Amino acid sequence: MARRTVNHWAILIALALGAATGVGAHALTDGDASRRESLAWVTDWIAYPIGQVFLRLLFLVVVPLVFAALAASVARLGDLAALGRMGVRTAIFFLVTTAFSVLLGLAAMHWVRPGEGFDPAMRADLMQAFSGEAQILRGATPAAAATTATAKMNLVLEMFLPRNMIGAIAQMQMLPLIVFALLFGAGVGVQAPARRQRVVDALDAIADAMVWIVGVAMRLAPLAVFCLIFVATGKFGMSLLGKLSLFVALVLGLYLVQLFVLYPALLKVVVGRGPVAFLRGCIPIMATAFSTSSSNATLATSIEVSERDLGIRPSVASFVLPLGATVNMNGTALFEGCVVLFVAQVFGVQLGMAQQAQVLVLCVLSAIGVAGVPGLNFRSKIV
Repeated sequence: MARRTVNHWAILIALALGAATGVGAHALTDGDASRRESLAWVTDWIAYPIGQVFLRLLFLVVVPLVFAALAASVARLGDLAALGRMGVRTAIFFLVTTAFSVLLGLAAMHWVRPGEGFDPAMRADLMQAFSGEAQILRGATPAAAATTATAKMNLVLEMFLPRNMIGAIAQMQMLPLIVFALLFGAGVGVQAPARRQRVVDALDAIADAMVWIVGVAMRLAPLAVFCLIFVATGKFGMSLLGKLSLFVALVLGLYLVQLFVLYPALLKVVVGRGPVAFLRGCIPIMATAFSTSSSNATLATSIEVSERDLGIRPSVASFVLPLGATVNMNGTALFEGCVVLFVAQVFGVQLGMAQQAQVLVLCVLSAIGVAGVPGLNFRSKIV
């Protein structure tokens, strides 16, 4: 536990130091062309590559980890037709709570609008810095070419069931991967128990290997976090940091609303239980989740506490909790919706109701595919 705490603190300290160093460097180079060129050289040739190595190690494992974790979770359920009423109710609950999370995030972003008020010069710098990546993404998107009803329908189908699955995965399109993982897991689930278990064990081995790579990447986390925030604040100064701080504070506040308003209300209305006693019983689960930053790593504690202290039937706990640890990512869905609107506000892009409805659907679906990988603490498990 001590090593986990040290690593969390190391990353937080690196974040603060990187922000302070970047802001200071930006202030020192303001108005001095030669100093600004020197700072640009440091950010472009030293800090940026270090941060990108860390990020690309994480991107490297996304596809195999999401596929293995999601397919194994569905395969463990066995014959999905046998789940009956509990399966339907669980799916409805997951979809409703996840959709509510996205709606909560979108509403808060409309009300507070943290992405507005950027200095025009800074907005132009941001556009210049990221226009290349935007052009690449725009070129890979065939939406503009879809003019007829048939073309638009084919575009929608391509989002979920592409003709070339390998090509879609190579472009990091997560929805086809999620659909394939769900179908593959369901197909494995109807096999004979011994055969099914062999496939599940193989999927677990793949997921564990990917998590090990995440652990290797986390060794770089303090240095990488320092470099990433230094690049941003070194280029754009304190004004960008202030806007980002408002955005982060807003998202954290929405998480608290979910935890202490939404869930207690559902608990009281749906099952008639008092939220205080229930949340008190969940303290071991929340402590484990906070220290591991992983829903999968918390799963064993969740099942044990739910059956022992919360009075949940083992048959319910063994079905709902493993599935929820993989596909019921309400916090992720909320964050994704907030990010989309924040970026749109920064660059002055107006999203209509139809587009925001698409954001809602995509956030719900993409949150399903987020694997519950451990976060900042994995350095303790590989050293």
